[in-house]
Amino acid sequence: MNKGVYISLLGIGLAQGLKIPIHYYKKKEWRPELFFQTGGMPSSHSAGVSSLTTYIALERGLPTIDFALSLVYGLIVMYDAQGIRRQTGELTLKVNNLDELMEKIHKDETVEFKQKSPKRLKEMLGHQPEEVLGGAVLGVLLGVVGHLLTKKDRKRSKFKLRFSE
Repeated sequence: MNKGVYISLLGIGLAQGLKIPIHYYKKKEWRPELFFQTGGMPSSHSAGVSSLTTYIALERGLPTIDFALSLVYGLIVMYDAQGIRRQTGELTLKVNNLDELMEKIHKDETVEFKQKSPKRLKEMLGHQPEEVLGGAVLGVLLGVVGHLLTKKDRKRSKFKLRFSE
């Protein structure tokens, strides 16, 4: 695998890991399962695509097709994370509340009603704009750090090649 993929995956993992202490700070509630869930601060989607885009920009340059593809793909992912997926999450909240409303209505009825209770839908699907921005900032920082670290590796390999000939 190439270094851009490693940096992008590191960005996703780090963003997922940061959700736990950030949630604890905000809500005073320890929830390690947040590592495996979508939504929340920072956006791992944004961190992954922005770290890759930053790394490509610094490695290959802005006028390359690699950067253009990564940038457009990243913008679509971030738009989707805070737009469509967030709206889906809000709709899911309303659907889950309907289940509670139906239970209240059926308690007042005299007719016996048997229904298997459906599994609640996942409510944290998308991101607020500040969560997307937080992930993007984290990703840019990781992209820069990844570029600087791999830059040293390239210098060492060039040095070895020159003196091994």
